[in-house]
Amino acid sequence: MLTRLANIFRVPDLRNKVLFTLTIIALYQVGANVPVPGVSWAKLQTLQSKAGSAGVLGFLNLFSGGALVRLAVFGLGVMPYITSSIIIQLLSTVIPKLEEWRDQGAVGQKRITQTTRYLTVALALMQSTGLIYAFHGHDSALLGVTVDLIPKFSIPLAAFMVLCLTAGTAFVMWLAELITQRGIGQGMSILIFANVVASIPSGGKGIYEEGGVLKFSVMIAVSLILLVFIVFMDQGQRRIPVTFAKRVVGRRMYGGQSTYIPLKVNQSGVIPIIFASSVLYIPVLLSNVIPWHSFQNFVKSNITPTSFWYISFYFVLILAFTFFYVYVAFDPHQQADIIRKQGGFIPGIRPGPQTERYFARILNRITVPGALFLASVAVVPSILMALWNLNRFPFYGTTLLISVGVALETMRQIDSQLMMRNYEGFLK
Repeated sequence: MLTRLANIFRVPDLRNKVLFTLTIIALYQVGANVPVPGVSWAKLQTLQSKAGSAGVLGFLNLFSGGALVRLAVFGLGVMPYITSSIIIQLLSTVIPKLEEWRDQGAVGQKRITQTTRYLTVALALMQSTGLIYAFHGHDSALLGVTVDLIPKFSIPLAAFMVLCLTAGTAFVMWLAELITQRGIGQGMSILIFANVVASIPSGGKGIYEEGGVLKFSVMIAVSLILLVFIVFMDQGQRRIPVTFAKRVVGRRMYGGQSTYIPLKVNQSGVIPIIFASSVLYIPVLLSNVIPWHSFQNFVKSNITPTSFWYISFYFVLILAFTFFYVYVAFDPHQQADIIRKQGGFIPGIRPGPQTERYFARILNRITVPGALFLASVAVVPSILMALWNLNRFPFYGTTLLISVGVALETMRQIDSQLMMRNYEGFLK
C-alpha cells in the first residue's frame, strides 16, 4: 500500500495536482474558521455547545465543515452552488433555450455553467440575508436554540455581513472550479468530502457519549457492513456491447471494432443524496419568511433529521432524484442518436428508436436497485438513531455515502493517471 502511495509522488504532474488540491482544501479551512465582522465570540461558543447538531443547522453545518456554526466567511459553503445546479438541471428539461445549450456541447455547457454561477450568487445573497436574520435571534427552528449572535445589530452591519457571506460563496465556487481544472477529482465533491470526513471523529464521539458502548459498537458494526455494501454496489455495472461498421474516409478505413458502454448500477453516485438534502432544508429557510404559524410549527416539529417524517421524505426524494439524474446524465435518445451517427449499433438491435427503447429498458432495470441502495444506506443509520433517541450525529448515513463515494471516484482518477504512466494503481 505504501509503495502504491509513493507512486503518486514519482509522477511530477500527478504530484503537483495532489499538492494543489491539498493546498486549496487548506485555504478553504482558513476561510471556514474566520468569522464575519460583527459576531459575538462569546455567543458563538454558546451556539456551538448547544446547537452543534440541532435543528437543520446540523445538516448545513455538515456541508460547510462547521463554518456555519462559526458564522465564518465561508459559512454558506457549497450549498448555494448545489441548489443552483439542481434548479438549472430541472429547468433544462422544460426551458427550450437551456435544452438547446445542453445539446450544443462545450459551447452550450459553458453558457450553462455561467448561468449557474449567476444563480449561485443570487441564491447566496438570499440565503445569507435569511441567515443573518436567523442568527439575530429570530429562528429557533434553524438553530435549535434562540441566541443572538449579533448584539450590535444595524442595517449597515447586516448588509456588510451579507456581502461577506455572498463573496465567500463566490470564492468557494472559484476554488472548487480550480480543483476541477488543475487538481484531482471534481472540485465541489472534494470540498464536500473534506467537510464531511472532518465531522466523523466528533460525530462518533457524540454517539459514544449519548448512547454508550453498546449502541456505539452496533453503529460501528452497521457502518462496516454498509461500507462493504457501498464498495460492492459501486463496482457493479452492466456492459452493453456496441459494434461500429467499417467506413472509408479518404484512403483510410475506420471502424470495424467492437466495444461496450458501461452502465453502473449506481450511475448517479452521491449526487441524489446531496440534492435530496438540499431540498429538505428549503422549508426551513421558507419558514423564516412565511408568517403561517401552522407551517412554522410543522417545520419545527417534523423537519428534523431524526423524525420519521424527515426520514420518509428523504427516502422518497433520493429515489426520485436518482431516476432524474440518471436520465439527465445518460439520455437514451441522445445516446442512441450518437451511436447511429457514428455508424454503430448494438448486436441484435436496430439503430434509432429500437436502440433508444433498449437503453431505456436497461436503464430502468439497473436504476431501481441503485436507487433503493442509495436510499437505504442513507436512512438505515438515521432510523437506528431515531429509535434510540440519538441526536448528536443524525447525518451519519449521508456522511458515510459521500465520503466513500467521493473517495472511490477520486482514487479511480488517480489510478487512471498512474496506469497511463505504467505505474501500479490502488484499485484492483
